[in-house]
Amino acid sequence: MTYQVARHGSVSAAMAWMIGLSAALFWLPFLGGLVAGFVGGRKAGTVGNAVAAVVLPGILLWLFTFFFGGVLGWIPVLGQLATAIAGLGAFALSFMNLIPLLIGAVIGAATR
Repeated sequence: MTYQVARHGSVSAAMAWMIGLSAALFWLPFLGGLVAGFVGGRKAGTVGNAVAAVVLPGILLWLFTFFFGGVLGWIPVLGQLATAIAGLGAFALSFMNLIPLLIGAVIGAATR
């Protein structure tokens, strides 16, 4: 007789762990994201949930920056410059952290 263990995981819990550990381990450029992704992947339960937990914060950060930029965009030169810098910075931070988070999350979810 075999028993099958159900994999219960939560995308929101995985996102919270990834964001928290990424913020705490920011001083370890690649390894911090890898550790955060691994722990988040374990919390997510499945590889699909882990990938969603990696991609969703980047999309949310981009949306926040996009809509926040609209608040400052009405100022003729400074508002548009601040919006462009904020948008590019959010994109760069999301992209730089995406690769190690994704690798760690897939490994973490696969080893659960």
